[in-house]
Amino acid sequence: MTHPRDLPVFSLLQFYATAPYGCSYLPGRIARSQVATPAHLIDGLTFGKLVRAGFRRSGIFTYRPYCDACKECQPVRIPTEIFRPKRNQRRAWQQHQSLDIIERPLVFREEHYQLYHRYQAARHQGGGMDQDSRDQYSHFLLQTHVDTRLVEFRDAGQLRMISIIDILSDGLSSVYTFYDPDLNSASFGTYSILWQIEQCRRLGLPYVYLGYWIRDSRKMAYKARFHPLEVLRDDQWQTLETF
Repeated sequence: MTHPRDLPVFSLLQFYATAPYGCSYLPGRIARSQVATPAHLIDGLTFGKLVRAGFRRSGIFTYRPYCDACKECQPVRIPTEIFRPKRNQRRAWQQHQSLDIIERPLVFREEHYQLYHRYQAARHQGGGMDQDSRDQYSHFLLQTHVDTRLVEFRDAGQLRMISIIDILSDGLSSVYTFYDPDLNSASFGTYSILWQIEQCRRLGLPYVYLGYWIRDSRKMAYKARFHPLEVLRDDQWQTLETF
């Protein structure tokens, strides 16, 4: 893996490795991250180049996996022009066409936090984020140094889903999506990605960056269902062939 400091565009940044910590996705694994600093130098243009090099963002912290003995976290993106939805994805798209879509200012709203809390408690219980306070939620999703949008999806006035996305020069970076966990017949997660693909097409942007794909993690494996999918391996974006 090329170290970012070897690339001229990142010459003003510093990169450090975190201390080891327990992996959130693969039980029994030890993880580390590589963090880009200082945050105030990471503007939209620089952040987009970091994303293309495999980085992600959590609040104002820009990072990528930097594990000593594991390479399972692989950055992936959807090439929007050649993506064609499968039958079940087309059903999910049609199922949610009645949703009202509203862009909101990136500020704290109690209604958003309560939906986030319910989602974490139902979908990621015991993962740590289900205990996030209002401040932790705000640091994670509402702090940014780049062009970030918060989008509501409502059904007859009821809040059903929130998507946080970053606008890049070549696409959208999907920061986080959370939704009503009680509607088991809904396909909000699938629909949110399809909506982001459609937004890219409308804006003439070629990629939706989905973060990391982990083959053996149930939380992450779903991303491979959006085919064709490109994966960053050996510093090159290439089509993911194995599902």
